[in-house]
Amino acid sequence: MTNDVVGSTGPLVLGIESSCDETGVGIVRGNTLLANEVASSVDQHVRFGGVVPEVASRAHLEAMVPTLERACAAADVDLSELDGIAVTAGPGLMGALVVGLSSAKALASYLGKALYGVNHLVGHVAVDLLDHGDLPTPCVALLVSGGHTQLLLVGDIATDITEIGSTIDDAAGEAYDKVARLLDLSYPGGPIIDRLAAEGDPKAIRFPRGLTARHDLERHRFDFSFSGLKTAVARWVETERRDGREVPVADVCASFQEAVCDVLTAKTVDAALEHGVKHVLIGGGVAANSRLRSLLEERTASAGLQLRRPRPGLCTDNGAMIAAVGTQVIKAGLRPSSMDIGANSGLPVSTVLV
Repeated sequence: MTNDVVGSTGPLVLGIESSCDETGVGIVRGNTLLANEVASSVDQHVRFGGVVPEVASRAHLEAMVPTLERACAAADVDLSELDGIAVTAGPGLMGALVVGLSSAKALASYLGKALYGVNHLVGHVAVDLLDHGDLPTPCVALLVSGGHTQLLLVGDIATDITEIGSTIDDAAGEAYDKVARLLDLSYPGGPIIDRLAAEGDPKAIRFPRGLTARHDLERHRFDFSFSGLKTAVARWVETERRDGREVPVADVCASFQEAVCDVLTAKTVDAALEHGVKHVLIGGGVAANSRLRSLLEERTASAGLQLRRPRPGLCTDNGAMIAAVGTQVIKAGLRPSSMDIGANSGLPVSTVLV
């Protein structure tokens, strides 16, 4: 898989991602994507309604070598050609992270290559370079996934990322999963709610917009809260069922999704204007959501801002995004990581390289 949008020069980096339930191996040269192979264990978690850490770790162990072999074949690259190996060091599930780190360390040691333990969250920002080339900075990045919802001010991907806002409770993706569960929909909730929302009326039910009241904005202007929204949906559905009325699932999905996307996009645009930047980037698994992408496009255009969105296939966890961070770290001249680095499940987004 190649990308004709950008050039083909720069460090050749292999990236390994194993922070949750996807085993990803990507190969990138500069800003050019050469291979992006992913093995997902999501089907093994469906009956539990969420990711089971031990199941995920075992799945990574089984998938790592086959995924690596597919990536090398797709890129037509020999491992001896690599300039470095990048791997997710955090945040994520501890056991899952350890599998990826151990694999990367073994490869780096055997091949005599530099090891770069990088931040999973930064990968969701860096992956856009594979679609659109170097990132104009500074920019504001909205990072939305199952475990994280953050607004970031990016001065330089390798050295300067500041969190300016985050969720104070549930992440956006987590709220999707919880609402899907109470509607008796399958896991993961994001894709199915997005699909059903297209058949519903987003104005049917006025669900609350968390942390948007005047007194909330004074303390939490760029922060998010989705716990109250989830509770409001649960109470509405419970009332309908108690009173013997059929729940209009499509309308609930559309109204819930509109509440989430309304807050995410409004605060993102506000953050960009407040910090005087002209470019906005969206990343993370929820960045593949159709309504979020379209509404953010509308609102950034109205505000005179430029929006960058990686293709939906690069929004979910993958090795290419980790390789993309690796290339930026190498280009910045940063030292490789020590071979004794450990996994950090709570690694802050401002720590790009461990």
